This record gives sequence, structure tokens and C-alpha cells, in this order.
Amino acid sequence: MKISDINMERTKALPAAGAAAVSDSVDLYADEVGPVGANLEVHLELPALASLVDDKTCTITFQDSADDSSFAAVAGAPTLTLTGAGGAGAAADKVRFYLPPATRQYVRFSVAVEASGGDNTAASATMKFRV
Repeated sequence: MKISDINMERTKALPAAGAAAVSDSVDLYADEVGPVGANLEVHLELPALASLVDDKTCTITFQDSADDSSFAAVAGAPTLTLTGAGGAGAAADKVRFYLPPATRQYVRFSVAVEASGGDNTAASATMKFRV
């Protein structure tokens, strides 16, 4: 059984088409998570996006920082991309992974909607941690 930490959960409304938004960061209280990261499971989740235009994407990327200011994608962490299709948008999806050992102290996610991707601003992306 995994236990979820509500204090480490972050939610962010999706941006307008052609833009990106970032969640508030989470402080992991360690310069690098090292082997402890193997016990910390990350969930990145996107809801169903009925307004996502055919062949347009919404992508969520896991990022880290040493100083809570300059963030970059975490090497070894997957991204999650939804693609609109069939005039019905995209189904909800999530990705789960364990923190890579070199993950730095502060983490957040970035979510981007491709230009002309429709109005998905009523939906929110979520990042959760489980141990």
C-alpha cells in the first residue's frame, strides 16, 4: 500500500492554447534525493480534455531545481502527452514513476497546450507523491 502526502500535492489550471503554466514547487529537503528517491513515487495526471482540438497536444513535464528558481526537465522522468482525436478531445491519462536519484531539491511540473489547441482552461493537471 502507498500513502499519499496531501502537503506535497500540486494542482494547476491548464493554460490557454499556445501557452504554458507551472505548478508551485515542492521542497524535497535534500540537495539530491539519491537512493531515497526509489521509494518516492510521482503521479502526473491530466483529466479528459473534451476541448482539445484534433492533432493538438497537451504535455506535462516534471522539472527540478537546486535553487527554486531555475527549473529544467528531470533526466529520466517521463512526460505525459494527450493528443486530441476524432473531434472528441483526449481521454484522461496519468504516468507514474519513481524519482530519479539525481533529482534536485525543488520539483514542480510544467503543462503546455499547443497553439490552436482549443480552450482547456477549465481543466487542471495534478502532481502527487506516494511513499
